[in-house]
Amino acid sequence: MKIKIKNLIEIENNKLFKAVGAFDSKSLENFINLCSLSIKAIKNGNKIIFYGNGGSASDSQHLAAELVVRYQKNRQAISSTALSSDNSMITATANDFHFKKIFSRQLESIGRKGDICIALTTSGNSENLIEAAKVSKKKGILTFCFSGNKGGKLKKFTKYPIIIDSKIPSIIQVVELHFGQIFCGILENSLSK
Repeated sequence: MKIKIKNLIEIENNKLFKAVGAFDSKSLENFINLCSLSIKAIKNGNKIIFYGNGGSASDSQHLAAELVVRYQKNRQAISSTALSSDNSMITATANDFHFKKIFSRQLESIGRKGDICIALTTSGNSENLIEAAKVSKKKGILTFCFSGNKGGKLKKFTKYPIIIDSKIPSIIQVVELHFGQIFCGILENSLSK
């Protein structure tokens, strides 16, 4: 039993290490753009907006909390929110309009030109993420995504796609969170006084 567990850990670690190390040059460039444009956005009084479904919704909330509260050190709050946080807003929008509008409707309300939107997704094919990207573009909000599945359909609606080279949702989510944490650390260090 111990050997089987050890082998399983090694197999999963190898999949993860491969995905972390497989960023192509365009995705790496887009990640660097995410960091530098987010620093500029915060300095200009804008905010970072995360969104995603399921586990990616939880990761969105996690990353927004890292920016608002703290990542590794005490400092001023960094303006950030997760569109998956308000159950009343989500269920009202899904009920009164359609589930595909749960993020775009919120962006119509709180999104401002110069904000940064970051979609987290394993498939890149969720209609609600695509609708949010469309609204972001109309409002002059910069769009980024962390996505598996070669970016899925969302890739063509996102200015700066960051593609995770895996088709395994659990691996994609771990890599999204890993780079999300790097992003939070870069912002925290760059914006701390």
